[in-house]
Amino acid sequence: MKRARFLKFTIGLLACGTLLGVTACNQQQATKTAAEQAPKKVIEWKLAQTWGSGFPIFGDAVEKMAALVKEMSNGEMIIRIDTANKHKSPFGILDMVKEGQYEMGHSASYYWKGKDISTMPFTTMPFGMIAPEQYAWFYYGGGMDLMKKVYDQHGVYSFPGGNTGNQMGGWFRKEIKTLKDLEGLKMRIPGFAGEVLSKLGVVVTNIAPGELYTALDRGTIDALEWVGPSLDLNMGFQKIAPYYYTGWHEPATELQFLVNKGKFDSLPPHLQKILTVAMEFAAYDMYARSYHESAVGLASIDKEYPDVKIRTFPKPIIEAMKKANNELIAEYSAKDPQFKEIIDSQKAYMKMSRRWTAISDYAYLKDNLED
Repeated sequence: MKRARFLKFTIGLLACGTLLGVTACNQQQATKTAAEQAPKKVIEWKLAQTWGSGFPIFGDAVEKMAALVKEMSNGEMIIRIDTANKHKSPFGILDMVKEGQYEMGHSASYYWKGKDISTMPFTTMPFGMIAPEQYAWFYYGGGMDLMKKVYDQHGVYSFPGGNTGNQMGGWFRKEIKTLKDLEGLKMRIPGFAGEVLSKLGVVVTNIAPGELYTALDRGTIDALEWVGPSLDLNMGFQKIAPYYYTGWHEPATELQFLVNKGKFDSLPPHLQKILTVAMEFAAYDMYARSYHESAVGLASIDKEYPDVKIRTFPKPIIEAMKKANNELIAEYSAKDPQFKEIIDSQKAYMKMSRRWTAISDYAYLKDNLED
């Protein structure tokens, strides 16, 4: 009888212990679930872009990047975008990000050549790499390391921000037949190409995107280069300047995302990764869209703008451009070891990769282009 009462008591204790254990476990789980469901602190950044409100392709890439960051972080990180219409400083993006006025920016590296000539090659160089070669150089040929080395000096990180592909040589009011036609010509053209044409007698200027049409229409400039059919037709240049020249100066124009170094480093690791992946996706997506829109735009020129005359610069002009380009590169390389290091890296990579380009894409296109 005593044994029976003891067993009953013991079973009761075990049951009580099990129940207490389950209760404790449930309490721990409830605490964990509550912590997981508790609202996380939202990190809000601001981004300043060179482009105006509603600017297609370039601005769309920025919006896509911001949307991806918000989605992949489950709303933990939100990026607000200020266009040039709001901040009023399209060519001040580097300074604004460096100083912390904005955590991020979207622009083009060659706009900063007046501050640091070594920033320029990360956009493109005349007679340089085409887009696939340049992307390979960035990610597998040492380009990202060199870009970090340059931009560390400015307190920011720079990431590829979208490629336009090969850009057209520009819109001209008159046909360019000889080198004499370039003398005194007023043209908007940025980057190293502007310095090349300046050596050939062109009066070079850089004008913000929102002012280009008015400058060309009023005769402030005689010619301009912008991008290609993907964007040029929307700007209306074909209504003013009927001669449209093929490219030489920007064979792979890469835009950039600028990120304040301190702000990026202070992000949790998972948000750093999310932001990096979003920028990479948006950049390459912009390249694909640019290619598509240029193909569509070129087809529309033939149909809707029959008066537009597509031309290629005569060989003597191209040779003069190459000569001036090589002279300038030699001059800057002699003055700036960092610039020389970047150019030497690009030249070496292009020499290596161009052999593959020649026997792959070029050989295929040469034998299979339709009339």
